[in-house]
Amino acid sequence: MKILAGNGNLPLARAIAGYLELQLTDASVRRFADEEVFVEINENVRGEDVFVIQSTSYPTNDNLMELLICIDALRRASAKRITAVMPYFGYARQDRKPGPRTPISAKLVANLITTAGADRVLAVDLHAGQIQGFFDIPTDNLFAAPVMAADILARNGDAGLMVVSPDVGGVVRARALAKRLNNAPLSIVDKRRDKPGVSEVMNIIGDVKGRTCILIDDIIDSGGTLCNAAQALMDAGAASVTAYITHGVLSGAAVSRVNNSALKELVITDSILPTEETQESNKIRLLTIAPLIGEAIRRIADESSVSSLFD
Repeated sequence: MKILAGNGNLPLARAIAGYLELQLTDASVRRFADEEVFVEINENVRGEDVFVIQSTSYPTNDNLMELLICIDALRRASAKRITAVMPYFGYARQDRKPGPRTPISAKLVANLITTAGADRVLAVDLHAGQIQGFFDIPTDNLFAAPVMAADILARNGDAGLMVVSPDVGGVVRARALAKRLNNAPLSIVDKRRDKPGVSEVMNIIGDVKGRTCILIDDIIDSGGTLCNAAQALMDAGAASVTAYITHGVLSGAAVSRVNNSALKELVITDSILPTEETQESNKIRLLTIAPLIGEAIRRIADESSVSSLFD
């Protein structure tokens, strides 16, 4: 087994390799003067089971091209099996047609990865479960919930907890976390906009008064919805609101928005390389998923069960 890393999230790749007690494969992933991506693998990979670790986060297209070219280089070097390990799957939010004449970009990216030569895909908390069906190769979708649940219980215990979904679409994810928190009660933030140009009305389904609220979601981008939900929960009498989000995209003024919000803390995983601003924030904490991904990689290499990780 070999671990090859792109430039998308090198600290996470090194942590995964450390968990597996392996060295990263010696390779050069660099740019020509015109920004073309060039990959050169400096050791023999013939007949090897190779895992390419690359988050397709910002800059999304550059990181995606790195992944595709790494896969192509490995295929041409006669690797036995190539697994694309994508802690964050870019374009995942474009999983359906929201209107006429719009693309389903998640399916296009799946086609590109398959055509490049990947034999398998390993992702973490895909935005939509149906993305697994966009691939014609085996696809494993890992869940960060066990890591989050362990952290929540270690810091808060299970007394007075309430798991909150920031929208109706995230109820399944919230219910799964609540089950791991000794069947904590569940609440939902119902977000409505009566007409265009009118601010959203946040209705809280469930009694959150005096509760330690845990907001759970897969992606935080601009942070607007999450911060508004936190404020609505505090207005409804919550004791505190902490958000646990798998993928901290945090674009634009998101970090500033979180710093000035009613959130007690935002906990994100290291699926995306955090910016300097994110690391300096006293309200944002990083939770590593390197052992989770590392153990999944070990089980794939050993041909043992990955799903039992979540039993």
